[in-house]
Amino acid sequence: MPSIDYEGWTERLSREMSAAWAIARKDMRIYYLKPNIIVMGILFPLFMFLAFAIGKNAPPGTLIPGLIAITLLFSASSIEPVSIPIERRVKTFDRLLSAPISLHSLVFGESLSGFLYSLGIACLPLVVGVIVFSTPIVHALVLVIAMALTAFCFATLGTLFAAYPTENVGEVMSMLNTVRLPLIFISGVFIPISAMPQIGQAIAFFSPLTYGNDMIGYAYTGTSLFSPLLDILALLIFILIFQFVANRLYKKFNE
Repeated sequence: MPSIDYEGWTERLSREMSAAWAIARKDMRIYYLKPNIIVMGILFPLFMFLAFAIGKNAPPGTLIPGLIAITLLFSASSIEPVSIPIERRVKTFDRLLSAPISLHSLVFGESLSGFLYSLGIACLPLVVGVIVFSTPIVHALVLVIAMALTAFCFATLGTLFAAYPTENVGEVMSMLNTVRLPLIFISGVFIPISAMPQIGQAIAFFSPLTYGNDMIGYAYTGTSLFSPLLDILALLIFILIFQFVANRLYKKFNE
């Protein structure tokens, strides 16, 4: 029976993680304050949420979970569709592809930058909810897990769409918005899933935002449509699918 080289495996994992962190740190330094990222990651979800929330006969504090959910959706998936086309244009992305790292590290590193950005942005409505509206958080640990999984899921989705071989940011954003915009209407953010027609409820099961929003809502209210464990499992499955598809697309488009 062949022995497993644990030392070599650990060293390789450490090297790949270091490479992923270097990619994420590069994006954090260069792209976090880009105007189009600020608009798509912060202002766009805020104004969209306000457009649908104004006029609702509900206390402002009860709307915080939904605001956190769509903030995670837009902010997490806005970094890579901007950074990768720009780097293709200036030819720095080719250096990443030719570097002695795996595609897994590249995809993970790009996703990591969106993940960290969205967590920071999503803390804004969270803090406003606690300080301004005194919105209680029933399950704090569940909220942390929900925000982390939802953020990384949509960061990977952004990385997946950025695999499209273009130097034009607008092309990637246009394709991405054809997915992001419908998600906020079928995932229970504005309309409870139980109030949707049967076909809407069936479609909602295929939206990762459904499970992220459901879990965030559970953290605030203690009630949810699904079990939190099911929400976690669903988000993990979506993350694995998005990571796998992203790796295949980057390999296909850059052979």
